[in-house]
This record gives sequence, structure tokens and C-alpha cells, in this order.
Amino acid sequence: MGRLFGTDGVRGLANRDLTAELALDLGVAAAHVLGEVGSFAGHRPRAIVGRDSRISGEFLESAIVAGLASAGVDVTLLGVVPTPTVAYLTEALGADLGVMLSASHNPMPDNGIKLFARGGHKLDDEIEDEIEARMREPWDRPLGADIGHIQANAIAVELYEKHLISTLPNRLDGLKVVVDCANGAASMISPAVLRTAGAEVVAIHAQPNGLNINENCGSTHLEDLIAAVREHGADAGIAHDGDADRCLAIDADGNVIDGDHILAIIAIGMNESGTLAKSTVVATVMANLGFKIAMEQHGISVIETGVGDRYVLEAMKADGLGLGGEQSGHVVMLEHATTGDGLLTALHLLARMSATGLTLAQLASQIVKLPQVLVNVRNVDKAALGTSAEVAAAVAAAEAELGPQGRVLLRSSGTEPVIRVMVEAQSQETAQRITDRLAQVVQTALPLS
Repeated sequence: MGRLFGTDGVRGLANRDLTAELALDLGVAAAHVLGEVGSFAGHRPRAIVGRDSRISGEFLESAIVAGLASAGVDVTLLGVVPTPTVAYLTEALGADLGVMLSASHNPMPDNGIKLFARGGHKLDDEIEDEIEARMREPWDRPLGADIGHIQANAIAVELYEKHLISTLPNRLDGLKVVVDCANGAASMISPAVLRTAGAEVVAIHAQPNGLNINENCGSTHLEDLIAAVREHGADAGIAHDGDADRCLAIDADGNVIDGDHILAIIAIGMNESGTLAKSTVVATVMANLGFKIAMEQHGISVIETGVGDRYVLEAMKADGLGLGGEQSGHVVMLEHATTGDGLLTALHLLARMSATGLTLAQLASQIVKLPQVLVNVRNVDKAALGTSAEVAAAVAAAEAELGPQGRVLLRSSGTEPVIRVMVEAQSQETAQRITDRLAQVVQTALPLS
């Protein structure tokens, strides 16, 4: 059996992989482990629980809450809220544990359980491993008044909304924005906060019914947002995923503004205002070479990490940095949040437009992205990637051909027998040709035995 926790909590097909029994056991084990490492010392333990709009979130919420309360933890239910809301309120309300039920951008049948420690931070690998090891162990059950209370507190979400508004350097008056809420956790809160900030807002895919989350909408399906921006003559479009921890954008002409663009725009603005710590930003190895060139031109250093927002966050904390993100639209602004926050990102992107008077297309033009081609080579021996002389020679030849204005990246999938081959070059044709050549070498040289 593999490790229960993945790179972002526990995730799987709801009611098959992720069952009510598993959720209950996970709640009990989390209560025990976090209590023993000191989070609950000297007071009655408390947890904050939220979920996205998936129908399966209803029974999973009941199950994990039952586990927590049976272990003596008082539980505050937030209902349907974005993941960063749970992270923020875990800190703001002084809770010992935060729980978010969501599979983010995954299809509706999936779900997941994300845990946050005191302060709203994601759990370290060691704590996750301890929780997994302690599941279903014998334990002394509390009785009487020592059993946890369960109460709903939707009003607490207003604290999060006020916090978001308080982070803005300027209002958004005069901007017209279309926001695609992915029929998910952002459906109520994102349009409301953007309006409070001064923007004129058109909301689409903001009617969740438990079944339609991420269905041909949101950050993984931008077609409707592009059409709506053009139809309404909007200045920008904002796309969230199911739990609203990411943000992609659309300019007035319908062009996609991805996470590289967004991170760069915010970084340049912060650097100009003197608020970008050490004039440095954190990005993953998947960030486009054009992003790195733009950062260098603006006097901003880039620290690279592996793919995954948790690795971005780890590097930020280790080096005392305040801004990092991914091409997928996960942006972390540590001064204001402990995790990626799609609404916070949208607010600061739009605030940059408002402050400069520039269009989103003009701001994005500061980053000239190189054509990028990514191919997944399936059914190969990914463990042998680092030892194949044939692959190494092919990569060296490709890098020599590309020179300093291109790059090659081969990396193994963390969950399946796949090697991802990515090439950036001065032209789309060159990038495609070299990618296809390398993919063929990988397929031939690394057969899956």
C-alpha cells in the first residue's frame, strides 16, 4: 500500500478510495497526533472544517467531524468555503487544526482531505506519516463533557473577507471583471469580495448544485470565460478552480494570462514598491524561461523548486521570502496568507491594473514567453531516467542546439509510469521538433519491464 498522503493531502474517488470510514479514522488520528505534539497543550482542542461544493463533501464532512468530536475536539463548521479561508481562519480563530474537504480542480467524483496545523500551515511530511501510522490504533475514548462540541459558524467567513480587502494597496473602481467560480467554493465569496473592492463584476458558473463543480468551467476550462469577457467588454476575466486556491486570468482581448504572467506582474509591482523581500521570487522548474528573463530585467532574482505549491512554500519559508507561485495559478503571498489563495491573487493582480492604469495585456507584455511544448511519455521506466547514457546524450545535443535562448526539462511523474519531456525554444516548430525527438529517445531507451 502506498503512502496515504500525497502532495496535497489525501485524495481519491469519493466513497471508494476516500470513504466515510477512512475520514472518521483520519479525524481521530489527527486529533491524537496533533494533541501529543503540543498543539492542544493547556486548553480544549478546536478544529475548523470547511468543504467545497461536491456532493460527497457532505458525508465526508460528517465523518471527519464525527472522528474529531469523538476524540474530544470542538469543531466549527464553515460550510462551503475556499481552501484558503480554512487556512486563514485556523490562524485567526486560534484553532489547533484546520480541515478542508476538496479535490481542488479534479472532477466531481473525486474528493480530498487537506489538513492544516495551528497557524494555518500545511502539515510537515513527518506529521502526516505519524497520523497515518496511528490510524485505527486502540485508544481511550472521552466520555460525558469531554466529548467535542459541533457548531456552525458561517459568520466567521466575514473575517476572511475583511482580511482580503485590508491587503489591497488601492481599490478596483472602474474595472469590469468577469469571474468564473467553477461552480465551486468561490461561487459566493469571490464575486462579493471583488464588488466590495470596487469592481463591476459579472459572475459565471456560480451556481453549484453538488454535481457541476469544475464541469467545463473554471481554471481548467477557460472557453466560457474568454467568451464572457468579450461579450461583456470586460477589462479582465478571473478563473478559479473548485476550491479557489488558484487563479488564472484573461485579458480584454481574450488571451490567457497564466500563473507565470500573474506572478511576474505582482512581483514587479511589489519590487517597485519595496515590498518584495530580498527582491526575490520563488517559482518551480516549470516556469517559462521568458519569466526568468523578465525577472532578471527587472532586478528580481528567481529561486527554483520542484513542481508543487508545498515546495514553493518551503523555499519561501527557508529563505524568508514573501512571494512565490506556479504556472498553474497557485500564488502564495506569505505576508497575507499561509497558502495559495486565488481570490487574494486576483485582487492584487487587478489592483496592479488599477494603480498603473495599464491594461492586463500591457502588464503581461513585460513577460515575453518562449514557445513551450510538453509531452507525457507513458509506460516507461521513470526510475532509470537519471542513469540512461542514451537519454543524457540526447538531452545534451538538444541543449547545444537550443543554446541560451531555450531549455530542456525531463522529469518523472510522482504517481504514474510517465516521464514528462518539456522543451522551450525561440519558435513553436523548433520546440515541437526537439520535444518529439527526445520523447522518442525516452520511449526507446527506457522501456517498462
